Amino acid sequence: MNGLKTAVLLAVMGGLLVAIGGVIGGQSGLVIALGIAIVMNVGSYWFSDRLVLRMHKAQAVGPDHALYRVTQRLAQRANLPMPKVYVIPSAAPNAFATGRNPQHAAVAATEGLLRLLSDSEIEGVMAHELAHVKHRDILISTIAATIGTTIMFLVHAAQFAAIFGGGRSDDRGGANPIALIATILLAPLAAGLIQAAISRQREFVADRGGAEIAGSPMGLATALRRIDTAARQIPMHTSPAMAHMYIVKPFLGGGWSRLFSTHPPTEQRIQALMDLRMGRA
Repeated sequence: MNGLKTAVLLAVMGGLLVAIGGVIGGQSGLVIALGIAIVMNVGSYWFSDRLVLRMHKAQAVGPDHALYRVTQRLAQRANLPMPKVYVIPSAAPNAFATGRNPQHAAVAATEGLLRLLSDSEIEGVMAHELAHVKHRDILISTIAATIGTTIMFLVHAAQFAAIFGGGRSDDRGGANPIALIATILLAPLAAGLIQAAISRQREFVADRGGAEIAGSPMGLATALRRIDTAARQIPMHTSPAMAHMYIVKPFLGGGWSRLFSTHPPTEQRIQALMDLRMGRA
């Protein structure tokens, strides 16, 4: 069901892109914008893992490290290639997965997470990250980002058209300023909401997949609660553009910002895991 929701959200986002292209008036402009967005995000898809790991000063670890051995055991259980394993020198408890496909994947956890959690909780966290790898969530987020980038490119084109009197003409040959203004104001909002919703759905899917890989939802459930509590005290210093990568939202935010949150409320995730344990999901 969550996979279906993701597909529907991507389809809605694609429909929004086509609608904006129609409002602005040139299908050629839509094609150019889409081409630029694809080039930008394909580059990100291929090279972002190295950039992200370098940005976090992540250190690779081998078989002599407990995190490597836990990940190796889970990867074998999930029938996945062994990913590269990294430790991030940060007191903030968090973890993420990156890489363009299961054959070129990497998982990383902070020193703060390794100090905070028990062995079973660390296993639950790494199983969650391997579920992201297995479900190719990096590819899904790249597709969403490609559409989102194209929408923003077209919105900027609409702003330019509004200033200089361009845009699509209606049947009477006049400009359509109302449609342009609505596009400029509402399109970025709608795109942001849909991208955030896609990310939230993928977290639910990874939680469920992680519970299956670990063999129990309990380690992940207790880990989420402990990470969420600790993250409020020691937030992760990172870019908002990377927030979707982490297992728990790396910094605080409330009010209207929750609409654009890349993560579901932690209590909802824990409840879904408990329902899975009780056979209600």
